[in-house]
Amino acid sequence: MHIPATLVRGGTSKCWLFNQVHVPADRAHLERLLVDAYGAADPVHLDGVGGATPTTSKAAVVAASSREGIDVDYLFAQVGIGTGTVEWGSNCGNCATAIALYAVTKGLVPLTGDRTRVTMHNTNTGAILRAEVDTTGGVVHEFGTQTVPGTLSGGVAVGLTFHDPVGSGTGAGLPTGSAAEELSTAPAGPGGAALPPPYVSMVDAGAPVVLVDARRAGRTGAETLEQTRAEIPWLRAVRHSAAARMGLLRPGDRPGDAVPKVGLVGPPVPYTSTLGERIAAEDYDVSARMLSMNAPHPAIGLTSAVAVAVANLREGTVVAEASTAPGSSTLRIGTPAGVLAVRASGLSPDGPARVTVRRAARILCDAEIFVPAPAVAA
Repeated sequence: MHIPATLVRGGTSKCWLFNQVHVPADRAHLERLLVDAYGAADPVHLDGVGGATPTTSKAAVVAASSREGIDVDYLFAQVGIGTGTVEWGSNCGNCATAIALYAVTKGLVPLTGDRTRVTMHNTNTGAILRAEVDTTGGVVHEFGTQTVPGTLSGGVAVGLTFHDPVGSGTGAGLPTGSAAEELSTAPAGPGGAALPPPYVSMVDAGAPVVLVDARRAGRTGAETLEQTRAEIPWLRAVRHSAAARMGLLRPGDRPGDAVPKVGLVGPPVPYTSTLGERIAAEDYDVSARMLSMNAPHPAIGLTSAVAVAVANLREGTVVAEASTAPGSSTLRIGTPAGVLAVRASGLSPDGPARVTVRRAARILCDAEIFVPAPAVAA
């Protein structure tokens, strides 16, 4: 059987996008289809269209929305690598960037001159995002010159804004009521070395995120990707402990590897980006090294960037303590790929009403994916 799909690069991710009319509405049947299409049981995705990395093994099902004020609804899927499963509990800002361009290109949203606004509802989390797609001249563009940290390739400019991002997953910006605290578990570090109890901020903004104070853990927060890879086992342990502490698990549930997001934060130090650019300490405000599922994120996920920016506004968080611009509405985050600027606006004691990042997207291909008939028949 053939399933129509579109491959889109959004920011530093690649996402296969499916129109709802072409795939099963039932979640279990949809998961079976994605597992087969991606070859998700295989750790290299050889017999499928998956990218075999967390940032290139994403999917979304998109539909015109019947909700007032919303243009499109989308269901985000983080397809497993060698697991034969799909994680449904999170959102992805880079894929939302891709979806905005897809919606304009496919006529789900009419063009409105030089900028076309797309309002999106993420059905996984309830998040509302608004994008402004560059449609200069009143036309859809296939190529563009906008770049983002993590790639030298240009794309169509997309401004992405998270609306009311605080507390969408747990109901509170600080789900435990504390700006920072020690987790009760003391995970082992690389080589089994004992580590002190991690000092963390658990934040729900954009997505639930647990941010570890790098300095207290004997780290910098500006590690290379290879150095971060060595930290994966204990950062996973931190994630799993935080999931229970943040109320993200029901009794009997096993913790997953999508939520909460987890990573290290530290003060700015000089480093060299993965693109070879020399970054000075004064070029940014705070370092972040995040995981994407069980791999170092090559840059930073946008939902994680939102959480870091919101944490920077909260006195006493590990971000505000490490940042050279605590409380600032604009935060420059040093990531492995370079510096990402995040802007918060509509500030109130409860947090910002909007958090905006500049992104880019490009449609790579329209295709028909061949999947086994049982997956479709299901």
